[in-house]
Amino acid sequence: MLIEPVQAELFPAETPGPVGRRGNVRVGTCSWTDPSLIKAKTFYPRGCSSAEQRLVYYASQFPLVEVDSSFFALPEPLHAQLWAQRTPANFVFNVKAFRLLTGHQTPPQVFPPDIKPHLPPLTGRKKNYYYADLPGDLRDELWRRFILALAPLKDAGKLRAVHFQFAPWVTDEPAWRAHVEHCVERMAGHLLAVEFRNQTWLNDRQAGNTLAWERELGVVHVVVDEPQGVGNYAQGVWAVTNPQLAVVRLHGRNAETWTGKGTTASSERFNYEYSDGELEELAGRIDSLADEVFDLQVLVNVNFEDQGIRAARKLARIMKDFEPPNGQPSGGGNQKPAASDLGG
Repeated sequence: MLIEPVQAELFPAETPGPVGRRGNVRVGTCSWTDPSLIKAKTFYPRGCSSAEQRLVYYASQFPLVEVDSSFFALPEPLHAQLWAQRTPANFVFNVKAFRLLTGHQTPPQVFPPDIKPHLPPLTGRKKNYYYADLPGDLRDELWRRFILALAPLKDAGKLRAVHFQFAPWVTDEPAWRAHVEHCVERMAGHLLAVEFRNQTWLNDRQAGNTLAWERELGVVHVVVDEPQGVGNYAQGVWAVTNPQLAVVRLHGRNAETWTGKGTTASSERFNYEYSDGELEELAGRIDSLADEVFDLQVLVNVNFEDQGIRAARKLARIMKDFEPPNGQPSGGGNQKPAASDLGG
């Protein structure tokens, strides 16, 4: 059944608060504009059809969201300014880094129009650019524009982290390690959440070294829940590398579609219905991890129709059961960690 029409001005002025024993767990999804979600017509109220209305409504239901459109094309400062204006003061964003910066293939058409004429010609049968293909001045300009686009959210205090999801072929070898460190240097002044897609980083032999290195860099290790043993997969290592923040991303466990072969949309690849039992198990692990950080984010990335919305709502309700009977956080959810605990 379709949801009855709702006027944007009737949405709550505040977004739902954090949950959990420490009052420091925010649960949300990895997009509010996924075509499959919009087409399903089960989440947004009838008549809630503009970009503004959808974000306003989403922010009345969840305390955070991840911006994924910035992966596919560089955002504009105006976009971030509007996102900041359309959300309550206590709503926060994570923004995904532009694909070229994270080692992904980048087709010519996604570059800004005034950049395209300056791109070097593609040689041979190449159809995409990679970071190393661009001259230094173009790379500098892309970094400048990406950081400039984040500024309105950062200035409004609503940018929690910049999410660097590195390509599946970014392996634990010196050249790629240097690139990750390069990204951290270029993003000085921003908190980076780092997600590796290749098993060489977090296998049983290398996980300890990778986590120690992430702590030295001051980045947030992203915990993933995803199919295991399928292609270049990353183990779901539950650990904290920066006491300011932990990020848990739930990609679903659909091994059949994980490699992306034969799929035409992300909603097909991340088509997975988390069971109540799986969410209960995840909630227990999240609760334990929340003891180690100031803030913990759970971002649900299953996105066939309203799967992510429903899973996020269920998980938030489960996490509420971890709250003390008096409803007050039991620890540091509303307390800042000591300066000595913040690290780099």
